[in-house]
Amino acid sequence: MPGNDHGVISRLNISIIIPVLNEESGINTSIRHIRQISSEDRIEIIVVDGDAGGSTIRSVADAGAQCLISPPGRGKQMNCGARAARGEILLFLHADTLLPRGSISLVRKVMRSGRYQAGAFGLDLDSRRIPLRIIAAAARLRIRLSGIPFGDQGLFMRRDYFHRIGGYAEIPLMEDVEIAQRIKKLEGRIIIVPERVLTSVRKWEEEGVLYSIFRNWFIQLSYFLGVPPERLVKIYYSSRA
Repeated sequence: MPGNDHGVISRLNISIIIPVLNEESGINTSIRHIRQISSEDRIEIIVVDGDAGGSTIRSVADAGAQCLISPPGRGKQMNCGARAARGEILLFLHADTLLPRGSISLVRKVMRSGRYQAGAFGLDLDSRRIPLRIIAAAARLRIRLSGIPFGDQGLFMRRDYFHRIGGYAEIPLMEDVEIAQRIKKLEGRIIIVPERVLTSVRKWEEEGVLYSIFRNWFIQLSYFLGVPPERLVKIYYSSRA
């Protein structure tokens, strides 16, 4: 059974950790959105740049955001942000994903209940194109059946629990799925709340929608069949070479 690690949570401050790499054009939009939906909440925003030169964090206009530099790789960057975080709850957010209104209060409510070790939001895409509506619906079905969220769904959990289980695996790909699988192996419970984040499809459109869909499906299937992330990352980035 999961350990009784939730205890009595009093302040429920939240640290939102955003790993970035070459996100100069959109990072301020993301931060402004967080501020707008959390104007009455106590939150901490931590932006962790995987570029040694800090190209994205140099563009951050929000004076209240904490900006860090880490070796590249989402797992490494999110672990770096978690080590610096002061909030009782960690929420990991992709730079191209927008949280729904009321999400901060919802996260606090879920964690206060003590029934779950982690949680994530439902998924939606910011496109009306039929192939992308289909992929969003298919993703929601897969999530409902497996209970395993992806990283762009805003995974959140208690900070002490995150460190207790060892944080993210510092692998080049699929670190989001790996940590969710590990939580379940430890008999932890993950809730997928019905409220949905909105994820940009800009990168998919730049690379080709159909190509991106089938490449991602192939990578996910290969990972579940045991192909190491070190091999899969070469496929993932082959179109960007």
